[in-house]
Amino acid sequence: MQEVIVPYLIVAYIKYCVPRLQLFNEFNALVNVKDLPKRCVLVHVYYRDPIFALIKSQVCQRMECLKTLCRCMQAVSPSNGLTGPPLLRALNTMHKTTLGFTVAMISTHLYAGGFALNEQGISGMGTAFAGRASAAEDAGTVYGNPAGMARLAGQQVTGGATFIDASTDISQVSGRSSGSNDGDMVPFKAIPFGFYTRRLNEHWAIGLGAYVPFGLATDYERGFQGRAFASKSDAKVLTLQPTLSYAFNDRVSVGFGPTINQFAGSLESDLTLNPAIADSNVKVKGKDVALGFNIGVLASLTDTTQAGLTYHSKVRYDLDCHTEVATGAGTPAQLLSSNRYDCSLQVDTPESYELSVTQKLTDAWTLYAGTTWTRWSRMKDLSFSTENISPARGGILAASLSGAIAGGLDWHDTWAYALGTSYRLDSHWSLRTGIRLDQSPTSNTNRSPRTPTGDRTIFSVGAGYDVSKELTLDVAYAYLKEESVDVSRANALASYSARYQNRASFLGVGATYRF
Repeated sequence: MQEVIVPYLIVAYIKYCVPRLQLFNEFNALVNVKDLPKRCVLVHVYYRDPIFALIKSQVCQRMECLKTLCRCMQAVSPSNGLTGPPLLRALNTMHKTTLGFTVAMISTHLYAGGFALNEQGISGMGTAFAGRASAAEDAGTVYGNPAGMARLAGQQVTGGATFIDASTDISQVSGRSSGSNDGDMVPFKAIPFGFYTRRLNEHWAIGLGAYVPFGLATDYERGFQGRAFASKSDAKVLTLQPTLSYAFNDRVSVGFGPTINQFAGSLESDLTLNPAIADSNVKVKGKDVALGFNIGVLASLTDTTQAGLTYHSKVRYDLDCHTEVATGAGTPAQLLSSNRYDCSLQVDTPESYELSVTQKLTDAWTLYAGTTWTRWSRMKDLSFSTENISPARGGILAASLSGAIAGGLDWHDTWAYALGTSYRLDSHWSLRTGIRLDQSPTSNTNRSPRTPTGDRTIFSVGAGYDVSKELTLDVAYAYLKEESVDVSRANALASYSARYQNRASFLGVGATYRF
């Protein structure tokens, strides 16, 4: 393939001497001139102040008068990975902010920080999960603290689901692209779970859990102004956890459960190469199965006080993924063509430590307190790579995206704090309430429309009804409100800044059956 010469337009000439439309017409005229002294491939660049977009590429000849309009600053091969000239720096930036955003698996409206989910139980949801590691009230302790299984009598089955209805207000918007900012980009979702425990004898218990510890779902409206940085996201981790618990005595027990985790997801962005042509869509999909573990210890400090500590391990995923490019109508094939490319992504979901205390105040009143530390700084070290793409196969733009990038989201570790209480109203009813403060792992420097999350405050209420000694029904409601946060992103093709205000309602229903 011929050497590609990237022309660099004289900025002062563009800004002050020639109107943009006239300049574009002059380029079109020049490439049709015959009998020129030297042949070359000319990549046309149309500057928008101050960022440019690619217009088209075609074989032409170079004449002396072209020097009055542009200068060929550097000859590069599309496959050599050079990033020195402004054009290639722009392509490298786009690589990291579109394909590289596969690592940004975040939802604004999840109960826990980052893209972690707390929806593994309804009784605990009523107290804002304040005593999750120390209460051991139903089979959901398989997740909350596996050591608690040895405290449960007989066999128990706990199941249910949490329904999420989220909304976002977007204001103070600016950006180079036009579009809408409706805001309500999180679809209505249900998050199910199920657990089983069996007490074998006075020491041993076994259990099994199926739940979703991480997940997200965002779907911006068509024509969203920040679509170059996020248009649609759908990702989740499904976990199966066989578990074993051992009680040393009636005071101390431990539990351990390996986790089998399947990660699957897709992220999309819409790229505006130029206002004159339709947007191109970039979609990254991938999946992997990886192993982790949960371990816990539960101790009765007094007859009325229990303390528990649970560790959820990190899980490393090596995703086999692929990138699908669907070009918009009018996109020159030499620039970018529709195709599918293999890629790989390595990402760790973070480990966490949860400590909680359950204090029985009276026969009716119980107080819960808890804190969770999550190592979101794991998201700083990520690697994403795309197969080598020839210009003939994918166009000049796709070829410039070949290879590997390293980096991350620059997140920081977080703390969450929860306080809750329950009251046994009578032989059938239990009432619950709680509050939770949850730090965001993001900061003003690394937020995007895919990660517009701030610190959260969650208020919750719940109730349990004992239909019989065997059957208990639980219901809970939680309201989440985030602080207002600013988003500001820019690359060679687009820019977007806005203020986000997020909130969400959670409704959980569940049941526990003992036999």
